[in-house]
Amino acid sequence: MKIYSRFENREATLSAVETFSMEVIMAMEEPTVAQFAKMLDISSPNAAHRVKCLVNKGYVEKVQSPEDGREFHLRPTKKYLDFCKINEDYLKIIMKRCEKRFSKEDFAKLNEMLDIINNELMPELDIEEFKKQWGN
Repeated sequence: MKIYSRFENREATLSAVETFSMEVIMAMEEPTVAQFAKMLDISSPNAAHRVKCLVNKGYVEKVQSPEDGREFHLRPTKKYLDFCKINEDYLKIIMKRCEKRFSKEDFAKLNEMLDIINNELMPELDIEEFKKQWGN
């Protein structure tokens, strides 16, 4: 009930594409719009439109670079970080339930499988490799 009540009081304004876009921005740690576009392999105008929508909804802000005033970085807002906290809290609850429900061996296997999915089966989401390529 606590989880659902927290969702009821929150605007559900992020589409699936916007949610994915925010995950990319978070993982990239304050990318520029150009870096964001490159990571998603979308055009700059498409990326700019996505960013504009996220700014308008209050989930991301554009922060001017102190080194180069022409450059702006995308930073998640407190509103988005609060949204993430709700999801993280719920995932922790689910993992605790799994740990109680499954045997030690099965729970260890579940963790192993999740690690494999995260680290091996989604190579296109290798943020560290992207950062090396783009110097971010």
